[in-house]
This record gives sequence, structure tokens and C-alpha cells, in this order.
Amino acid sequence: MTQTSTIQAPSFITSFVGLADRYDAVLSDVWGVVHNGVVATPSACEALTRFRANGGTVILITNAPRPGATVVNFIDKVGVPHSAYDGIVSSGDVTRSAMQARPHKNVFHIGPERDLPIFDSLGLDFVPMEKADYVVCTGLNHDDVETPETYRALLTEIRKRNLFMLCGNPDLVVERGDKLIYCAGALADLYASLGGEVLYAGKPHRPIYDLALERVAKARGKPVAKTRVLAIGDSIRTDLTGAIDYGLDCLFVTAGIHAEELGDRHAPDPEALRKIFAKAGIAPKAVTSRLAW
Repeated sequence: MTQTSTIQAPSFITSFVGLADRYDAVLSDVWGVVHNGVVATPSACEALTRFRANGGTVILITNAPRPGATVVNFIDKVGVPHSAYDGIVSSGDVTRSAMQARPHKNVFHIGPERDLPIFDSLGLDFVPMEKADYVVCTGLNHDDVETPETYRALLTEIRKRNLFMLCGNPDLVVERGDKLIYCAGALADLYASLGGEVLYAGKPHRPIYDLALERVAKARGKPVAKTRVLAIGDSIRTDLTGAIDYGLDCLFVTAGIHAEELGDRHAPDPEALRKIFAKAGIAPKAVTSRLAW
């Protein structure tokens, strides 16, 4: 019998308050937990605010391909209060570090104009694909109408040139209101399937967690043991896998990108939960439909 077949669905909780007592810090996903791309999730914002009021530290950890300061501007607009977090770490921050390690290079960018702040002050030269030294992918140019297949021909040409790709957002899809839209991770996966070399910034990869725990230590004045840090997220591929690989407990939110797989958004099917965790070969510490105190 394989390990994955023995994975059991974890306990389902409706209140975060009991679990919160076990941790000094929370690394919370943003899109899918504290907002859905259109409006903030009041119960989640309240839960994180209360956790901080009780002495906890909250770092929002997001695969948004933009600097953390730019993410703050966006979540302000959708109504996420500053009382809910101590700081933000984004895949955009990690992406900038990777680009800074490759100075004086010509870059071909795939992604929408709203992601351009990620490049501020880096002094990069943007060129057509034919003249590029490497590619930075932050998303689909028009994610409301395009799919990864829209880019197959372009990615095939990039592969012929054997260009390295830096993926600024490893997410495959994300919620925007009541629909799912494709993210940079879907393009990067397609490029990798063509044989291309990809470096993924953000969850589930280690650098973004290292940076997040540095921010936790700075906020608290000392490092915090991993056993006292809880990750919260709605994606098996990024949030759950990243937390488990890094050695953190995870609270899994079902009313996010996996909601349709799990049946009722507010009362997911336990057997469906068991199956998706068995398929992944990992399970979170606990499950909740939405983060709430």
C-alpha cells in the first residue's frame, strides 16, 4: 500500500481561536484567504486582527508578482485593514532579488502592464524576444480572455532559443470574484513541459519562506521556531506543499481555488477532502471553509 492511500482528511474547524493559541506567528496567503480579488473576506481579516491583538505576528505571504509595497496598495482598495497584518512578502520581492543577481541583461517580459512596478529601479533593458538573454513571466497579458494555449507558439519559439524563464508567480490559477483566472505558473509549467528551464519565485519554494521568517523575527525582535509558525492558504500546490516542505503546520482553507472539487463551498465533502490530500500525499494540520475567529 502506498503512503498516499493512507492519508486521512484532517480535522475540520469552524473557529481559528483554539488553534491560534499554539502559534506565535502566522504566514497567511492573501488571494483566496483574506480577499477574493474583488472584496476583502471580513471573517479572515477579523481573525488575523484578533490573533495580532493577542500577541501574534502576521506576515501576509503572496505569489503576487509585484513588490510587497504595491500589494499593500491593492489590498487597501479591496478593504483589507492594516490591523490584520504586520507586513507582506511577495513573490515579486523574490523575483526582484533574482533579477538583481542577473545585472546588465536584456529581458523579455510576458505579463500585464500592472506588473511593471516589479522592475522599478532595476535598470533592466526590455527587448523583443529575439534579442533577450532571458524571460520574466509575471502572468498572461490579458488574463480575462487568454489561456496558456494562447502562448504555446510564443513559448515554442522561446524554447528554440533555449532561454531561461523566471516565473514571478508560481500560481496556476487564482480567484477573481466568482471565476478562476490563469496565472504565470500555468505558462511556466507549459514552458517546462516543452523542455525549458524555469526558476519559480514564490510558494511553494523556499526563498519566500526564508524572507517571511526574517520579517517575523524582525517584528518580534527574535527568531521564532518553525513549530510556532502556522501557514494558512487555499492551494495544495503552493500553500500546503510549500508549508509542509518547509516544516510548517498548515491550516487549509477550502472555499478558495479547490472549492468546486470539494462540493459545497461552506461544507466540503470529507471524502473529497481525503481524496485530494491522498493524491497530493500530504495533509494540513486542520481544515476550515473560511478563516474565522
